[in-house]
Parts: sequence; C-alpha cells; structure tokens
Amino acid sequence: MAKVAVLMGGSSFEREFSLISGKNICAALEEAGHRTVPLDTNEQLVPTLRSERPDVVYNALHGKHGEDGTIQSLLEFLEIPFVGSPASVCHRSWNKDALHSSIIKYRQISGETDGVASWPPGVYIAADAFKSMGAATALDLIEKRIPGGYPVCVKPAHGGSALGVHRVDSQDELGEAILDALSYDNAVNIEQWVEGVELSVSIVGTGWDARALPPVEIVPHRGFFDAAARMDHGLVDFYCPVRLSSLWSNESEAQAIRAEIERAALEVYRAYSVVDLGRIDMIWDGGAARCFEVDVSPGMTDHSLFPAAVAAAGLTLSQVLDELVSQYA
Repeated sequence: MAKVAVLMGGSSFEREFSLISGKNICAALEEAGHRTVPLDTNEQLVPTLRSERPDVVYNALHGKHGEDGTIQSLLEFLEIPFVGSPASVCHRSWNKDALHSSIIKYRQISGETDGVASWPPGVYIAADAFKSMGAATALDLIEKRIPGGYPVCVKPAHGGSALGVHRVDSQDELGEAILDALSYDNAVNIEQWVEGVELSVSIVGTGWDARALPPVEIVPHRGFFDAAARMDHGLVDFYCPVRLSSLWSNESEAQAIRAEIERAALEVYRAYSVVDLGRIDMIWDGGAARCFEVDVSPGMTDHSLFPAAVAAAGLTLSQVLDELVSQYA
C-alpha cells in the first residue's frame, strides 16, 4: 500500500471546506490500507514533502492554489506523482470564461459532431477595466450584450463555492454585485441567467475511460445554490440520482434526458482533458444541459456532491480513492 500525502487547508476562501475534505480523504484512504500524511499547505510544505518522500500526493485543496494550477505546478517541479489533473488543465478550468472556447476547440479537434453541452452566453470584464479605464460607465450596455437581458448572473471569473455569485434583476443592482464579485477575484463574468433543474455530475477516470456517476439534483429552499446554502445544508435538499419527474413527466423521456445530461458532462470533462476525477455543474433548462463550471478538486465533506454520487453508484469513497491512488503508487 502507498504512503499518501494529503494536502489540505491552504489560504483560500475555501480553507475550512478543504480541511474537512482532507480529513475525510485520509479516513477513506486509511480504510483502504494506505498510510496517510495530512499536510496543511504553508511555508513548510516543500521541506516536509522532501523529507516524507510520499509515493503519491492527493490534493484536497479547494479554491485558489488548489485548483488554479499552483499546487500542481509545484508538484510537477518536485517530480512527485499526484492524483488529479496537471497544471495546464487546472489553469484552463480555473477560468470560467474559457468554457465555451474549450468545448468548441474540442469539437473541432476531435471531429465530434453530436456534442450536447451548451453554456450561458456572457461577457468577461477585468477589474482593471473598472479601476482605470471607466468600464463602470458602460454598464448600460449589459442589457444589450446578454441575450434576453435581465436577469443576469454576476460572478467572479475564477473561484468556487459560489462565493461572490449574484442574480441581478436590473441595472440598479449591477454595480453592487460586480463590486462584491471583484472582492473575490480580479475579473468578473456577467452571464445570461438560466432557470431550470440545477445539477452536478461527478466523473471518475480519464479520457474515453471516464465514467459519469449518477447526477445530483440540487433544490435550494429559496433562490439558487449560493454560498450560504453550501455552508448550511438545512437550506437545500439533494436528490441523488436526480428525480426523473424533475426532468420530464414521461419516465422514458426523462431517462433519455438524464443520459443526455451525463453525455454533456463527459463532453466538458474531455474537452478540458480532466484527469482522474472532477465535477461538472450545470442547469437543465428544459431543452439543453447548460454547463457553467468545471471542478477539478471536488469537495469530500459529509455533505459534498461527489461522495453522494459515489454512494448512489453503489460504491464507497474508499474504493474510488484507492483506485485513483493505486495507479500512481
């Protein structure tokens, strides 16, 4: 069995989530017989990794440094094997604005002509455009630039856990939402607001061997699955697998829609060349799977969506993580 260094904590806004994920990952790996070395990521990380000499690293960091390619680049430099996507993939997936271009390029290169994933159209504006170029004076253009106009979704261009994400119903609310989003990042995405069934599809594997786990349906008690609902699970209900009645009244039609949702998630996963595991967040709007985020380091807390999907597939987290770790050790 392997000696696995589990990286957790860090300094991002998602530190507390990461610490809980790391603890659960250690427990699952130890159940599978591996020896774990839990490490909070601080200035002693590199000396500790060099002295501990783990067989493999599991990255349980969420948010900045854990999902943007920072830790992956460091591990590649140190030549330490790790579970998950390489730095190049993480750089790309960290930028939510890259979703549409990544899928289009994938379809062109792969020759795929039956892609089913789609995405909400929107605009990307950097913080410096607001601070020193007067972009705030042009916010009246948003209603024209976003198909359908208001409501729109305002969110940080990079980041997770729905921090800084807002539904904006009018131009009067736009400036405040942008300022909050920019408090988490140096750029903002303003996108078409999509109504429908909110879903998360977890995936295990790489390339054409990747397989989708049962989709999780997310039903907030009010509004959308925002940061507050992610921190207080008394504010949201989860159904895994997704209820067929939420997709269509006819069961056979609903089964076909679920298959299309899983196909869309796999298309996005492969378009980004995600390795080992990931999660694709989307909304089924009644006609298409509207994908809006790729998560290369899924949460592993007791209430996280990835473990729920694993259980719904009839697996255990210990089995899945053992499979991922063992291929590197």
